[in-house]
Amino acid sequence: MDKQDTIVVTGARGLFGSAMVEYLRAQGYQNVVGVGREECDLSDLPATRRYFEQLAPQYVFHAAGRVYGIMGNMKNKALSFYDNILINTSVVDASYRAGVKKIAVMGTGAVYPYPPPGQPFTEDMIFMGEPHKSEDSYSHAKRAMLGMLRAYNESYGLDWTYIVSCNLFGPRDRFDAEQGHVIPSLIKRFYDAKRDGGRVAVWGDGTARRDFLFVEDAARAAFLAMDRIEGPVNIGSGNVYTIREMVEALTEVSGMEGRVDWDASKPNGREYLGYDLSRISAAGFKSENTFKEGLRKTWDWYVAQEGAR
Repeated sequence: MDKQDTIVVTGARGLFGSAMVEYLRAQGYQNVVGVGREECDLSDLPATRRYFEQLAPQYVFHAAGRVYGIMGNMKNKALSFYDNILINTSVVDASYRAGVKKIAVMGTGAVYPYPPPGQPFTEDMIFMGEPHKSEDSYSHAKRAMLGMLRAYNESYGLDWTYIVSCNLFGPRDRFDAEQGHVIPSLIKRFYDAKRDGGRVAVWGDGTARRDFLFVEDAARAAFLAMDRIEGPVNIGSGNVYTIREMVEALTEVSGMEGRVDWDASKPNGREYLGYDLSRISAAGFKSENTFKEGLRKTWDWYVAQEGAR
């Protein structure tokens, strides 16, 4: 990518999209266009085509979508599938029609089969079985985007990379106590409980294992994938933590030690999500923030936002 190229980032006010815009601008890219709902309804195919034709971008980072945590995915399956299919289809098609040189899209570890064909997950496992029941609608929509990218490459020559991300976290996430991803959901609950002098109920038994990556590092990984990788690529920190270990770290960061109750009646989700990072590591990626550092930055950001209200 040249510094003068027009680069579109969809989902630019969300967790990953906002970090991607910041990273590109910090690297000196002068024509970075952040796209949110205010600029274009990406579920509207004709509107998306017109918008991309006007911008005529050379590169696209596609991060927009309807995203939930485990409970939200279970309660909103039809809406999750429908909206994500519309958004992804519109963006990929509009990118091709606008003459985009390459598109980098955000996938999800949820695309991998359950039970896993092997551990850690490698990129060739994506279609080796059904995804986990708790997130299958979201997963199928993301798998369909991968299939679409392959088809558009074979038919039209559209270059692409499909970023299979671990659990991302950081500022500007969706801090929804009920339907958000695990870390922002818990940060919201911990903050409210600390303010009110209460305790926090954490879903599951804490044994599920996840790779968590701070979003600033994810943006750098996506940049390398755009620059150096074709096809699907896993990104992550390379460290897999149990949910209990993550919660213990958050209690330290938030000053909430001894005020957690585990609710084993709630779902754990998948037992394990860890990724083979050979492809992204060969491109030069290594996370710069430790898990605790990223957690501290996210907690401090959220506290500052709440305090400013």
